[in-house]
Amino acid sequence: MDLTGKVAIVTGSGGGLGLAYAKELAAAGASVVVNDVDPDAASAAVGEITAAGGRAVAEVGAVGPAKVADALVECAVSDFGRLDVLVTNAGVLRDKVLWKMTDDDFDTVVDVHLRGTFTCARAAAVRFREQGDGGRIIVVGSPAGQRGNFGQTNYSAAKAGVVGFVRTWAMELKRANVTVNALIPVAATAMTETIPALKPYVDALRAGEPMPPFARRALGFGAPADAAGLAAFLASDASASITGQAIGVGGDRLSLWSHPVQTVAAYADGGWGADAIAEAWQTVFAPHEESVGEHLPEPPAEGTGSR
Repeated sequence: MDLTGKVAIVTGSGGGLGLAYAKELAAAGASVVVNDVDPDAASAAVGEITAAGGRAVAEVGAVGPAKVADALVECAVSDFGRLDVLVTNAGVLRDKVLWKMTDDDFDTVVDVHLRGTFTCARAAAVRFREQGDGGRIIVVGSPAGQRGNFGQTNYSAAKAGVVGFVRTWAMELKRANVTVNALIPVAATAMTETIPALKPYVDALRAGEPMPPFARRALGFGAPADAAGLAAFLASDASASITGQAIGVGGDRLSLWSHPVQTVAAYADGGWGADAIAEAWQTVFAPHEESVGEHLPEPPAEGTGSR
């Protein structure tokens, strides 16, 4: 995948998935603006990329405010002359069940994930339209946003919201030849180690152990680098016809998520009263009720196959 001459911004790229995306884009030839709230992490990420022969600069700041988004675009243009790709990866967690979640827990996560994606994409869209030759916006979602997750009111809502952005922006930016897609990764990071079923695999990877086939295939779970190829593909000319999609990646699995569609409908002359709904629900609608949450398969028992 050749991204020579392209310029990318990757938010939250001081470590984890963001760093994997930035390194993959740089390895394919793109010049990268690394962003992180931690100046040391941002500097170290730039060092890794340049040591490998890539081009990168750092722009430190917590995404959310418009001034940070504008500064990121200005950095790309002043250092590399243009902007072609935006990857909105920056994120935080403040996990608590609904009745224990504070206003600050909610606002912090929504501000970074939802507002940060909005302000950065808006700034990028303005620049893309000024340049007049298209662009790529890649927002980073999560299975929690697609399915919900216990204890993640704020995170699930924000990640569902960014996929809502994708569906709208794909329409709004089509005439400008800007594609907008969501990348839905599943990888061993500080965020996924909070999920009990995944934490053992995160710990094993950190200890230098290979990810077992069960994790890579049945769970679609791998290292951050396993998700990076999708970012490079979506940044490339090869993806020019793909927009408005939510694409999952992790371990050995690549997947396409559906958007919400009506699954069943019924009609009543004059409309639906409460009693009529109650009567129809059990026979017409109940068989089609949707499940919630991620339903992860159980690993094979010891001695019955690879974990």
